[in-house]
Amino acid sequence: MFAGTLTRNAETATAQYSGMIHSTRFDIAIQLETRPKMSERSPDYDVTAINKSGRKVRIGTAWNETGNTSGNPYISMQIDVGLGPFRVNAVQTKEARAAKSGEFEIIPLVSNGIMKSGSISGELTAMDADNAFAGYIANMMFDLDFMLIENEFKSEETHPDYRIEVSSPRGKPIRVGSAWMAKSSRTGNDYLSLLINTPDGDLRVNAVQNEEQRGGQTFSIVPFIDSGEQPKDAGAGLSLVA
Repeated sequence: MFAGTLTRNAETATAQYSGMIHSTRFDIAIQLETRPKMSERSPDYDVTAINKSGRKVRIGTAWNETGNTSGNPYISMQIDVGLGPFRVNAVQTKEARAAKSGEFEIIPLVSNGIMKSGSISGELTAMDADNAFAGYIANMMFDLDFMLIENEFKSEETHPDYRIEVSSPRGKPIRVGSAWMAKSSRTGNDYLSLLINTPDGDLRVNAVQNEEQRGGQTFSIVPFIDSGEQPKDAGAGLSLVA
């Protein structure tokens, strides 16, 4: 569960990029400082931050990369703030690329595998504006309030229709999953397929309407049952395609 922003600094700055990274447990200011490359695959940057004592410490490394399918440049980072290593990418929206902006969005890269849905409760409600949804999902181990926000990165039919967001301690949005609009081949009814990252792995659930809800704005979240109707890339992890 990670999110953040990264901005390219002026060429005269010590750090080439500055930004923030957020999770449900922390909000950390980071910098990317150029480092000597020892080989083609060695890191391009050190990721640094200031600890509670005011000392600058290295918390990870980063690489300049290019998307295999899109050809767009992005930055891949591996970071450890004391909770174990995690991976994120810094990518640009279409608008940022068109404007030749130095603004990047930090998004999750990999997941921890698929966990079983088990006993799940939840609800999703369509908002009146902005093509968004608000909802919650809960079991005995976790309880998340979240939003579904339209995915501005979508450029192919199989890409997610929505990103799933929760809030960090400072109220910053954190992307924790993806959602796809789908239609049941058996009933013809519309539903949403959700892939949500939790500390125990990726959780797949569906948001469906029963007879009483149909035609309204409320959906019930139910455990995922593999009926062969899942969107093609619904199990492909949390990484957005820029």
